[in-house]
Amino acid sequence: MAVPFKVGLVQMTAARDAEPNIRMSRDLVRQAKAQGADFILTPEDTGMMEPNKPALLQKAKPEAEHPLLPAFAELAKETAAWLLLGSIAIKLDDTSCANRSFLFDPKGRVAARYDKIHMFDVDLKAGESYRESATFRPGREAVVADLPWGRLGLTICYDLRFPYLYRALAKGGASFITVPAAFTRPTGEAHWHVLLRARAIETGAFVFAPAQCGEHAEGRRTFGHSLIVSPWGELLADGGTEPGVVTAVIDPAKVEEARGMIPALRHDRDFSGPAPATVLRAAGE
Repeated sequence: MAVPFKVGLVQMTAARDAEPNIRMSRDLVRQAKAQGADFILTPEDTGMMEPNKPALLQKAKPEAEHPLLPAFAELAKETAAWLLLGSIAIKLDDTSCANRSFLFDPKGRVAARYDKIHMFDVDLKAGESYRESATFRPGREAVVADLPWGRLGLTICYDLRFPYLYRALAKGGASFITVPAAFTRPTGEAHWHVLLRARAIETGAFVFAPAQCGEHAEGRRTFGHSLIVSPWGELLADGGTEPGVVTAVIDPAKVEEARGMIPALRHDRDFSGPAPATVLRAAGE
């Protein structure tokens, strides 16, 4: 049986260029290690929060040239921790990027990659507009990786709203699921805590959600509140709204305990789709 371990979530306010983000995330990862973390995670967009799409495409680098990858490989070796680089923009061609997570082992090797599957395309009442699909190419593969304490399922931000992905990860053996994010404040205030607790409860898995916080370039504001959620839906840690680190001790035995009490992952049944809607005609027609 896997022994308990400590997880540490980095919460940051990313700038629009890589170098200050490397310095910021490196300092916070080291803080998490100093607090005893064995597995340390950073948020979505750790590499840059660039709201200008042409600028983002210009600044993005292919994987072989991206400066955060050697920086995080060295950081993993320095801390001897498992390290999730929440996501960075990886240039695929002149018109598109992948929003990609990287899992590093304590020797600095890439143990897993995951490309965000679901794209956030929306116009908000406050006047904010997001079109991820205009810049990012969606991933096509769910990813589960092995940690010393159990299996890890990888997701990113907007994936959170698609519970079938989380169920697939849990059925693929995931006891822990990562959700690095850069949730906007309006959606975060309304849905962040509720959705993360729901995904944990539905899957009987621990959920680790490191988040961006504060105000970024051109007035973009993110919600913060990095969360560590137990398989029973309990909030084990909440990062609030300022940059920093939150930690919690994780007991992998709690996964089987929760799944034993609510064995929903074993209770799926086949069913047919809903019947077509009946068109009701007004009297006299």
